[in-house]
Amino acid sequence: MSEIINRVAQSSLISLNLEEIYPKEERVLFDLQGFLFQGLVLREKDFRQSLKEHEWENYQGKWVAISCSADAIIPTWAYMLVATYLQPVALGFVIGDFESLEQNIVDQLVDSLDEKNFQDRPVVVKGCSSIEIPLYAYGKLVQKLQPVAKSLMFGEPCSTVPLYKKPKN
Repeated sequence: MSEIINRVAQSSLISLNLEEIYPKEERVLFDLQGFLFQGLVLREKDFRQSLKEHEWENYQGKWVAISCSADAIIPTWAYMLVATYLQPVALGFVIGDFESLEQNIVDQLVDSLDEKNFQDRPVVVKGCSSIEIPLYAYGKLVQKLQPVAKSLMFGEPCSTVPLYKKPKN
């Protein structure tokens, strides 16, 4: 009987599993509504004092979306001031909603990938995962990898959907 050879393991194929590298830390909302006078108006002096007294350590190691759920006019500087307090403790933050936060996380993740690892190599982006990966992540991967990879595929190494193949010169 002949030996079974795993050709996938022996190939130059790179299997990229977003589930393995996607940040799993908690995402939380910092809602400015609770800092408004009568739920409508931001009073600068009171707001600044409330922020000084706020328990910022609660955001340690978390991703934060800074937003306001109240229908109030919030000056831009107020969001920025909150950001100055989150900067030293949070993993990251955005001024916006959870969708903006996830896009920011994806941008950081994809930007951190070293293109040299994918240079002229076939890449399979794993399809199934037990956590929800935003579609935005897959588009960012195409932008990052298509210029350098030999080919891009989606699925599992044993069963892929071809997406792109670099033309031969």
